[in-house]
Amino acid sequence: MKLSKKWLNDYISLNVTDREFALGMTMSGSKVEGYEKEGEELSNIVVGKILELKKHEDSDHLWVCKVDAGQPELLQIVTGAQNLKVGDYVPVALDNSVVSGGKKIKKGKLRGVLSEGMLCSLEELGLSINDFPYAVEDGIFVLGDDCDKTLGKDIKEAIGLDDTVVEFEITSNRPDCLSVIGLAREASATFGVPYNMPEIKNKGGEGEASNLLKVRIDAPDKCYRYAGAVVKNVKIEPSPRWMRERLRASGVRPINNIVDITNYVMLEFGQPMHAFDLRYLDGAEVIVRTAKEGEKITTLDGVERELSPEMLVIADANKPVAVAGVMGGEYSGIMDDTTTIVFESACFNGTSVRRTAKKLGLRTEASARFEKELDPNGCLMSLLRALDLVEQLGAGEVVSGVVDAYPKVKESVRLPFRPDYMNEFIGINVSREQQIKYLESLDIKVEGDEIIIPTFRGDLQQQADIAEEIARLYGYENIPDEPLKGVAVGYLTDYQQFLKDTNNLMLSSGLTEIITYSFISPKAYDKICLPEDSKKRKSIRILNPLGEDTSVMRTTALPSLLTVLSHNYNNRNEEAAVYEIATEYEPWESDDRLATEIPKLMIGLYGANIGYYELKGIIEEYLEKIGVSRYDVRPVKDNPSYHPGRTAEIVVDGKAVCILGEIHPKVLANYEIGTRVYAAEVDLNTVYELRNTERTYKPLPKFPSLKRDIAVVCDKATPVLSLQRAIENAVGKNLESVKLFDVYQGEQIEKDKKSVAFSLTLRAADRTLTDEEADSAVKKALNALSELGAVLR
Repeated sequence: MKLSKKWLNDYISLNVTDREFALGMTMSGSKVEGYEKEGEELSNIVVGKILELKKHEDSDHLWVCKVDAGQPELLQIVTGAQNLKVGDYVPVALDNSVVSGGKKIKKGKLRGVLSEGMLCSLEELGLSINDFPYAVEDGIFVLGDDCDKTLGKDIKEAIGLDDTVVEFEITSNRPDCLSVIGLAREASATFGVPYNMPEIKNKGGEGEASNLLKVRIDAPDKCYRYAGAVVKNVKIEPSPRWMRERLRASGVRPINNIVDITNYVMLEFGQPMHAFDLRYLDGAEVIVRTAKEGEKITTLDGVERELSPEMLVIADANKPVAVAGVMGGEYSGIMDDTTTIVFESACFNGTSVRRTAKKLGLRTEASARFEKELDPNGCLMSLLRALDLVEQLGAGEVVSGVVDAYPKVKESVRLPFRPDYMNEFIGINVSREQQIKYLESLDIKVEGDEIIIPTFRGDLQQQADIAEEIARLYGYENIPDEPLKGVAVGYLTDYQQFLKDTNNLMLSSGLTEIITYSFISPKAYDKICLPEDSKKRKSIRILNPLGEDTSVMRTTALPSLLTVLSHNYNNRNEEAAVYEIATEYEPWESDDRLATEIPKLMIGLYGANIGYYELKGIIEEYLEKIGVSRYDVRPVKDNPSYHPGRTAEIVVDGKAVCILGEIHPKVLANYEIGTRVYAAEVDLNTVYELRNTERTYKPLPKFPSLKRDIAVVCDKATPVLSLQRAIENAVGKNLESVKLFDVYQGEQIEKDKKSVAFSLTLRAADRTLTDEEADSAVKKALNALSELGAVLR
C-alpha cells in the first residue's frame, strides 16, 4: 500500500519528520517498507517563460529561444521541439542540472550556437501524458493553468511533484489499513493526534435512483451487500490536478474523471468500486448471481473468459456484465460517449473472489482487497463519497437516493472489558482510563464494562486481540524485559529418550543416518517381491499426490532403504552403512480412522568386508545396550524379500523384534544393485516394551580373569546361539562372557558341517581361579556342546 503524505495531511496534522513517521508507524504495528520523495533525483530545474523564438541558422528543425527563468540574466536555449510559442511557461533545466534517469545537463553549443540549458518534456521530469493530459506527449511540457508559473520556482513545487510516498506492508488481517483513512486512524492512535473524516456533501438532483435501477442479490452467501447510485448527464474529461497527483503517488494511473473517482474512493476508503454505463444494462437491472454453465464474458482487458457455476457475476436481465469483485465486462466500462452511469459499491465473499481470480488468472487491485474480507457497512459511505466527488468535479448530475440491497446486516462484536486481565496478559501496568484512551483512538468504543468493536475490525474477536491493540499502542519497546517465570522444566519422555539412545547407538556403530519420504510408489511392493495377497500391499492412498512415485503411504520402509543403497551403489560408492528410524503406516479396516504409525529401525549394509555377522554384531550390541539381554535367533525362510538361507529373526519372550539377513538376489536385481546387501528391520515399539531398564550395581573385579578358546565342529544347521546358550548354562556363575570369534566352512571340514570358535572369559568374584578350575569349566562346556552334536575340533 502506497500512501501519499500530502493526502494523509488532509485528515491529520502531524508535526514529525518522514523518518519519525515511518519508525512510529512501524513500531505501532503498521510496518513501513520504505519511503521516497517524488522527483528526488531532479535538481536545478525551474519554471521559465519563452520570450523569443527564432530559427537556428544552421538547422531546419532547431529553434533558438530566449528564456526568462528567474535568473539574473536571460538564457539562450536551443531546442528541437515544434510545439512552442512565445509566452509559454516551460520547465527549464539550468546548467549543471539533473533530469529523470540521472542525466546531467550542462551548457554547450548545438551546431555552433550556445545553449545554456534544456527545455524539458514530461518524460524528462519522470512523468507521462496521464499526469498532464493537456500536454504534448512528444514535445516540451507547456505548463497549464493548474501549475504555478512563478518564474524561477523549482519545477517540483510548481507542478506538484513534491509529495512523499510511504510504502506499507499491510497484513491480510488488516484490510482496513488498505486505505488512506485507515492509515490516518492508525497514525492518530500512534502519535496521539486526532484525525478527521472527509466531509461528504451530497445534494442530489432530480428523480429517484430506485426508479432508474433495480438491484437483486440471488447469492447472499457470496454477496453480503450491493449498493448502487445513478449519475446522469455525465461529462467525461480529465480529473483535476490534485486528484491526478494523489492517484499517481498511490501508484494508480489517472484515466478520466469517472474512473479516477472510483479509484480515488478505493484508495481513500479501501472500498473497491465500479462504474457501469447504464445503457448497456439490459432492463436497467443488476442481478448478483452465480454464473451459468458454459457462460462467457469478455472482460475490460479484451479477453474472453469462460465462467464456471461457482463464480459470482454481476448480471443484467440477459447476460453477465462483470466478474464480481474482479473485473468489469468489456461493455460495462466508461466510454467517451457515456452519459448515464451506475456506481457500484458492494461487498463480496473473500474466499469466492480469491478462487474466481485464481481460476481466471486475473488478479486485480479490487480482488486483492475483496480477498481479505471487507466490511459491508463501509459500502454506503464509499458510495456517497463518490457522488460527492462527482458534484465537486462537476462530472454529472447525481440522481437522488441510492439502491441498497443488504440481506443480513453485520453487527458489531461485543466483548467484556477487563483492564486487569489486559495488564496481566501483557505484563504492564496501565490504568483503566489509559486503556480506554488507546481503544477509543482506534474507534473502538468502551461502554461501561463492554467493548464494542467496529465492524471494519474483523480481526478483533477475543480478549487476546484487544490486549494486542493496547500493547502496540503502549509500545512494545516500553514493555520491560523480564526472565521467564515458568515452573515447568522441559524434558524428554521415556520413549523419546529411548529413540534418542537408539539414534546415538547407531551413530556410535559407524552408521550414517538417512531420512526418506513416508510415501512411495505402489510398484515398490513388486520390487521387493511381496505376494499379491500380502497385507502390506493394502496402503493408504494420498488424495492429491505429487506423482505416482509418491502416491501411497508405505507399509514397509524396506523399499525406501533399498532405494538409498541403490543410489549409493550406482554412484560408485564402494561401501555403505546406513540407518533410519522410519515410520510405517498400517491402515485400519475402516477408512474413518487414521493409520497406525509403527516406528522401525532400518539398517542397510554392503561392501567388501561386510557380511551377515557384521550386521548381527551391530544388532546384538544395540540390544545389549538398550536393555535386551536374553533372546533367541531363529532362521527365517518365508520372507520373500530376504535370502531364504541367510536370514534370521531375533525373538524375545516369544515376540519377534527383528528380522535380519541378506536381501534376496531378485530384489537386488530389481534395484540394480550388483553386490550382496544385508538389512535389518527392528520393531522399536516391541523392543521398548521388552527392554529391562533396571540398573544393578556390579563392583569392579578384584581378581584377574582367565581366557580359554574352544572350537567345535557341528552340523551346518545348528544355530550358533544354541551353542552359546549351552556354554552359558553349563559353566555357570564363573563365566563372565562368551563371544563368537570365528565360523569356518571349507575343505578341512566335512560337508554340511561348520567350525565354530568361542572365546570364554572366566572370573570369580571372591578369588583367583586356578588353571584346573578353568579347564574344568571348559570340560563342562564341551560336554554340554556334545549334547547338541558338537565335537571338539
